[in-house]
Amino acid sequence: MFFVIGFAAGAWAPLVPFAKQRLALDDGALGLTLLCLGLGSIVAMPLAGALAARVGCRRVLIAAGVVVCLAFPLLATVGSVPLFAAALFAFGVGIGSLDCVINIQAIVVERESGRAMMSGFHALYSLGGFAGAGAVSGLLVLNVTLPGLAQAAAILMALATAAAAPGLLPRKAEDHAAPFAPPRGVVLAIGAFCFVVFLAEGAALDWSAVFLQAVRRVAPAAAGLGYAAFAVAMTNGRLVGDRLVTRLGLRRAVIIGAWVAAAGLVVATLGPGWISTVIGYALVGAGCSNIVPALFTAIGRQSAMPESQAVAAVSVLGYAGILAGPAAIGLVASATSLSAALLVVAALLAVVAIGATRLRV
Repeated sequence: MFFVIGFAAGAWAPLVPFAKQRLALDDGALGLTLLCLGLGSIVAMPLAGALAARVGCRRVLIAAGVVVCLAFPLLATVGSVPLFAAALFAFGVGIGSLDCVINIQAIVVERESGRAMMSGFHALYSLGGFAGAGAVSGLLVLNVTLPGLAQAAAILMALATAAAAPGLLPRKAEDHAAPFAPPRGVVLAIGAFCFVVFLAEGAALDWSAVFLQAVRRVAPAAAGLGYAAFAVAMTNGRLVGDRLVTRLGLRRAVIIGAWVAAAGLVVATLGPGWISTVIGYALVGAGCSNIVPALFTAIGRQSAMPESQAVAAVSVLGYAGILAGPAAIGLVASATSLSAALLVVAALLAVVAIGATRLRV
């Protein structure tokens, strides 16, 4: 199911320019419309967490998977902005519900297995993103029609969901937590850390290419090297992350990861030449790779909030970092410079590293 979430996000990314062209949207209108996806996710997460506590993870995950599979083809076919916004909202509801509830299940599975597994789960999300983007891009090269490739992607996600269904947890949680509860205690700290890490990931996704072009003066064709280095390093870091977390422990994994990511942003921003920027973003990916998985494991060890509430609250804060972070970086960059804005993110990562020293898990 982690793979399905990543595949859905990766498959959607290459379709954005086609949606913009089909609906005749300018950059501002497209940006506002795309917020519907994040809004759907944020609205759905606490509701999905509470529902999973009442009816079990399996039912919620299967229902959310169906919503994603039904909404995805609409993203490639609807011809009006209101319908497109509604389809994005529904797609966001499905993705947000999957993201929240599969982490609840992952916490339970990891805890009962007695060994670190969370980084491996999140690695499947990263691999799904590569697979989704690669599959859709490949079909576009083969001149497959947009409706056809969207339906093919939806069918693949449906088959993966069906294959996963027997292994999804059917049992209900012991607590019947209310869906909406502000994070408190250690959950608030974990959520704040996730917000910063997702902010850093958003900086790599949305601003690395801009930095390479505007500051390092690389050719447009090479501007994606920064994010490519980030994504590859993050995936590889997660593939070996469970062993690292076992060896280092949760707290040290978060501390070391945050320092590495902060140093990577400093190297990317202040280092000489574009090669240092690419190396820096690889360090950011490696550093960030296991922080969020480790923090979700920490949620399973805290007692300040019911598990379903805590996962939902942290997920919402993480998505808020993804949504608001890139825009905030843009505002700071416009007031100062892009380099200064990225150094602010590096400073926030250093705060995470320092704050994690007080994390008791």
